[in-house]
Amino acid sequence: MTTGDLKILRIDSRRDDIRAAMAELRRRLSPRGNVVSEAGRQLTIDVFGEPLSPVEVVERICRDVQQAGLSAVLDYSARIDKAALTAETVRVPQEDLDKARAEADPRLLESIRRVRRNIRDFQEAILHHDVRIDRPDSYLVQRYRPLDRVGLCVPGGAAAYPSTVLMTAVPAQVAGVKQLAVVAPPTKFGAFNPDLLATCCELGITEVYRLGGAQGVAALAYGTERTRQVDKIVGPGNLFVALAKKFVYGEVDIDSIAGPSEVVVIVDGSTRPEYTASDLIAQAEHAPGASVLIGWDEAALDAAVDALGRQLSELERGELARQSLEEFGAVILARDADEACSLADEIAPEHLHIATENAEQLANKIRHAGAMFLGNYTPVALGDYAAGPSHVLPTSGTARFASGLSANDFLRANSILHFTHKGMMNLAADVQTLATKEGLTAHRASVEIRIKGR
Repeated sequence: MTTGDLKILRIDSRRDDIRAAMAELRRRLSPRGNVVSEAGRQLTIDVFGEPLSPVEVVERICRDVQQAGLSAVLDYSARIDKAALTAETVRVPQEDLDKARAEADPRLLESIRRVRRNIRDFQEAILHHDVRIDRPDSYLVQRYRPLDRVGLCVPGGAAAYPSTVLMTAVPAQVAGVKQLAVVAPPTKFGAFNPDLLATCCELGITEVYRLGGAQGVAALAYGTERTRQVDKIVGPGNLFVALAKKFVYGEVDIDSIAGPSEVVVIVDGSTRPEYTASDLIAQAEHAPGASVLIGWDEAALDAAVDALGRQLSELERGELARQSLEEFGAVILARDADEACSLADEIAPEHLHIATENAEQLANKIRHAGAMFLGNYTPVALGDYAAGPSHVLPTSGTARFASGLSANDFLRANSILHFTHKGMMNLAADVQTLATKEGLTAHRASVEIRIKGR
């Protein structure tokens, strides 16, 4: 296969060791907690005085915030983010939120309202509802209630993400969560970004904090003098955010431990190569972002790669996307459609775009993907911004066992049991047998005393 001057990993299942190649691909797609840029290493030394690993950095920050509270949060914000925050300025004041909304582009606010409706309609349709099972002399209930308080992590390093506010806040609101606290880095793309603040205000979010990284996660998880503890933390972020969420899990709930954004695109001879190229670049521009192209028609793959080369030279973030494609990308020539589906299923990608003539048929062959996009006119960007399902999805192969964020993730389930004496008697013998076998005689006695006391 030809790839022009784009140095992207090439795998040909007809002659390459496909298992070894897939292992290398999975390694590239997996989150690695000990990999950091040279600039990141130097920042660690500057802040901590020694070359700690990202895991060690996160553990130290989280423990310091847990012990010292707001003073540790402000100290790390100053040393890591170079933000001179105080107890009074760490939270975005309501007047700033109102001002951002009042001065926002009317087209942005209109889009926010339309997208909110799309998300709300989808999330309401899939929302869990209480279930009751009636039996003779008893009934059982599965009851769902929303979490009280949720923290939303919104990135803000290289770009602003109003869409992440929508994709995390609206599902939580549909579930009935009353208190939402947003943390975003103290940058021009984060908590100082007018579009981000306008989105929060439009959605009725009044708590927005100028906090990023591990210290922002820790502030939500443990609480400080100015940030109340939440029940769950959701939303994407960089490696340090992901590791911090992993560290605080158990103190609070989390949605996932996310790696780089990723897409697998399956193509055939009917697929428009310029569409394919744009889909691959759209994920790669996250930098890092992983883009994998799979097909069984070599000419179709070559045409898509040629289009990649042309488009990369024309885009503002083309060089960043090129770096991601060369480090985290791959072009895989499969033997046939079945093998293409099998390989995609094994990768279990965050986004799977099946841009083939028989996309719906192929989708039935694949079990593992965070979200599937079918056909030439369903780019991943529709899901990222406007369709309805949340764009917070499992990455790094975790779609084998994890699901995308939804309103149901903000619900707590508990069961309710009610039995009359007769209903209890219907189960008494089985309880007595099992309790005896397990040696838990007090369990058995709690039933027997009711049998005798009737």
